[in-house]
Amino acid sequence: MNYRNVGKSGLKISEIALGSWMTDLKGSAQEEVAKETVKLAYEKGVNFFDCADAYSGGAAERFFGEILKDYPRKELVISSKVYFPTGDGVNDRGLSRKHIMENCEQSLKNMNLDYLDLYYCHRYDENTDLEETLRAMSDLVAQGKVLYYGVSEEWGSARIEEAQKIIDKLGLYPISVIQPQYNMVDRYIEHEIMGTCRKYGIGITSFSPLSQGLLTGKYKKGQPYPEGSRATHQADRQINDLLTDKNLAIVDELTKVADDLGTNLAILAMAWILQHPEISCVIAGASKPSQLENNLKASGLVIPQDAMDRIEEILGFQRFERHVG
Repeated sequence: MNYRNVGKSGLKISEIALGSWMTDLKGSAQEEVAKETVKLAYEKGVNFFDCADAYSGGAAERFFGEILKDYPRKELVISSKVYFPTGDGVNDRGLSRKHIMENCEQSLKNMNLDYLDLYYCHRYDENTDLEETLRAMSDLVAQGKVLYYGVSEEWGSARIEEAQKIIDKLGLYPISVIQPQYNMVDRYIEHEIMGTCRKYGIGITSFSPLSQGLLTGKYKKGQPYPEGSRATHQADRQINDLLTDKNLAIVDELTKVADDLGTNLAILAMAWILQHPEISCVIAGASKPSQLENNLKASGLVIPQDAMDRIEEILGFQRFERHVG
């Protein structure tokens, strides 16, 4: 396993991280599978485990904490996030000081931790003054309850720039990391966010590397969806919206590139993300050891330049650049 710094910080995390897809599995048939997946991750050198207070109403944090207690805390980098509702009260949501402070305490309790290594603002809160949010996150660092903080989705370059001005003015602890969606077919962070992260030394811990399963290669144009796949049972149907003829044609061409390199599409898709130096890690949502075993092969895999050029031709991505005058 290879490791990278989180931006300009000294914190090193594994190139492949494990996201907590777990709910409260205690007593279920999936419990042992979950434990074996975490065990494999740890044994293979994964040190970053990602979660959030909103996942299954806190059940994911509790279950994750129960599993991770069996491993040396100093060897782990554990994260959570705050923003989404965690109760019925009017203050049980958002990025107010009250919600941040109370939910950080709850996350620590859920996972039986003294501190979080990384703590993210899960979304942007239009209803709370940005200075209040940043002061609260910085105070958690000062109190030792959080070591580094960051943001996730809905934090574009303009908002990060605004936050940086407030941080500089007030002398607050800085934003160290951002967790956006990023994969071969969703490259919006390349328009501006990547450049902003380079400017301020902010690390990128990207999620959804396989685009809801599209980039596994298991969905084929003109063929029925594989039994038990997300497309057959996912309630919000996100993957179904991605299964367009255009995307499936792209997948078919990318699969040929993977075949030529002696690998599979899932590994190629994750390794492609790691070719970008701004990326600190890729968060995998593996649900069983065999999936994780495959994902881990992306760490350290160097894609030859001719293959990278071919991938760019297949994807046809054009970065937006604003020209004045």
